[in-house]
Amino acid sequence: MEETKINEKLKFKVSKGFPVLGATIEKTGVNFGVFTRNGTSVTLEIFENYYDEEPIFKYVLDKKGNRTGDIWHVFVEQAKVGMSYGWRIEGPYKPEEGFRFNKNKLLLDPYAKVIGGTLDFSDESIFGYDKNDPKKDLSCSTLDSARSQVKSFIWDSREYNWKSDEHPRYTLNDIIIYEMHIRLYTINPNSNVEHRGTYKGIAEKINYLKDLGVNAVELMPIFAFPLDDTPNVNPITGEKLKNVWGYNPVNFFAVTSNYRYGVKIGEEITQFQDLVFELHKNGIEVILDVVFNHTAEGNELGPTLNFRGLENSVYYLLKKDNLRYYENFSGTGNTINSSHYVVKQMILDSLRYWVSEMHVDGFRFDLASILGRDSKGNWIGDLSLLKDIADDPILAGTKLIAEGWDAAGGYYVGDFPTGWAEWNGKFRDTVRRFAKGDNGVVSDLATRIAGSPDLFEKRGRKPYHSVNFITSHDGFTMWDLVSYNNKHNEANGENNRDGTNANYSFNYGVEGDSNDENIVKLRKQQIKNFITILMVSQGLPMILMGDEFCRTQFGNNNAYCQDNHISWVDWSRKAKFNDIFNFTKNMIHFRKVHCALRRDRFFTGRDLSGDGIADITWHGVKPFKPDFGYYSHSLAFMISGDDYIQGCKEKDSDIYVALNAFIKDLQFEIPKLPNGKKWYRVVDTSQESPQDFLLEPAIIQDNHYTVNSRSSIVLISK
Repeated sequence: MEETKINEKLKFKVSKGFPVLGATIEKTGVNFGVFTRNGTSVTLEIFENYYDEEPIFKYVLDKKGNRTGDIWHVFVEQAKVGMSYGWRIEGPYKPEEGFRFNKNKLLLDPYAKVIGGTLDFSDESIFGYDKNDPKKDLSCSTLDSARSQVKSFIWDSREYNWKSDEHPRYTLNDIIIYEMHIRLYTINPNSNVEHRGTYKGIAEKINYLKDLGVNAVELMPIFAFPLDDTPNVNPITGEKLKNVWGYNPVNFFAVTSNYRYGVKIGEEITQFQDLVFELHKNGIEVILDVVFNHTAEGNELGPTLNFRGLENSVYYLLKKDNLRYYENFSGTGNTINSSHYVVKQMILDSLRYWVSEMHVDGFRFDLASILGRDSKGNWIGDLSLLKDIADDPILAGTKLIAEGWDAAGGYYVGDFPTGWAEWNGKFRDTVRRFAKGDNGVVSDLATRIAGSPDLFEKRGRKPYHSVNFITSHDGFTMWDLVSYNNKHNEANGENNRDGTNANYSFNYGVEGDSNDENIVKLRKQQIKNFITILMVSQGLPMILMGDEFCRTQFGNNNAYCQDNHISWVDWSRKAKFNDIFNFTKNMIHFRKVHCALRRDRFFTGRDLSGDGIADITWHGVKPFKPDFGYYSHSLAFMISGDDYIQGCKEKDSDIYVALNAFIKDLQFEIPKLPNGKKWYRVVDTSQESPQDFLLEPAIIQDNHYTVNSRSSIVLISK
């Protein structure tokens, strides 16, 4: 065994240790563990500073004494919190056989809680091959990557004092999700926060979130990720683009320092924990958008940071006919091999860590269908990691939300195991198409409003397992949805090829910004229609940051690389579109106070309470005569407030909703109520604020109501 002591003040001593992955802190030192099956030699290096090229301690693990199965481990006395470290793995470099070991690469610990330094993709030393060799990745790099200044840190996140922190523990049918990005939300100077673009900045906006009424935030990725891994340049400004969204993780445990306030390494953990604590104290849950389907190592021409150099063929799915290449179900160059036990265990360990030590309340899984595939890429659903996650005892009570599709064409919405909620892309597309006036969507709209029983009821799940949304980080903002017929992604440097073309948007006469008062009024009216449908539909609603005051990305529907005015939330629009903010706020409150909109079971179409009203009835301009025809552009429905609804302390009002996407006004005959009850108008999206939402509902004097073109109404019974 080789042992190097450069710093005589620190008398490092080693012992066998125990087979636990990562850096485990004990009283007298640290236990280090790493997985490799085909590596022939494993070396641990400890550094005094992350930017040092030479270690203060180096130890070659004994193949027998420091190995249990495929876990290599060693206990190092005097190793301390704040020191940095890395692994070197020797073994065959044979990409065509799936092996990419390179002893010249100092590898990050997949279980590291803190990663220090800035990953620079222009640094050739981080690549496992010689970038100047014509053989490309078939060549083996001799450059030592210790110079890259990116290293794992020994850290103990358990020292945080959580005081009396309590998870809000809302049920799924009681939450309203607000999707947001840590940096983009407050980086604009007009956000009026002290700590712009940071975890602390979000904490400064908690009162705003409470005023809006949302009770769960879905944070776009906060796993450590590189900013400069995109080679593209803005062709308009010459600006080097940044991968600011963060959907390219380096590992699954470290909090990104990109949103840290200050330069002190490790403070990102404390600042994130502070944010979670403050959100919980104010009744807001924290859901993390997590990326377990791929990593920042990319395809065969990507860098060797950790997984590739530890055990390439275990951590990634490789092409069966040529192991040099990677399966690319993620669309980013590689695909995590989530069907392998070691990878499964790592992902479960990560989720447990974020719940037990960081106190998060749930997860949204990016391209989650990849986690439901086997090693051959076939969908196995209930036999996959997805079921293990749902059944894990530590994760019990944790909210699990899936993006049920992937870049390889897999679409499995409705097919996830029991316990999973899912982003409902069909809800998004159907509501968009209805609002813009497409033919043939009214029947499907009714299904989506009812909680999408066609997708979720067959597997014994509930309406609230459908995450309903109109917009998300992917695609247009809600304002752009009504302001652009086409995407405008030229600034992304890909000749406008990136981003979806299936936007189902409409600009109402002018592409982009307009000073025409009629166009602006109609656009705002359509946004109110979107918010109305979202909040009166069964399911779990999610809104995108800034949509409540008409945030724009100027027609860019894929702003992942825009860390500038294109994607920064412009808080000046809060004052400009305060009417839309108030309407959204009021609709959120309306949903919260009406249990009938948050049912825990699907509709039956029958009178279950004996009040003479079925749990739901469908209508057209005439009661009980809905028009589901191809050329129909309107729909009305009535929900019984007397039907049993779990968690409702008392019977709710009956609720009547009429939606008119036609280009002409329509007069709706309103169904009569039994027992002498009357209808009262709450919402009419064709009215200007504050008449669009009446805080004191107005009685309807007769049995007719004219629903203006491209507008919606909501009535309640009293």
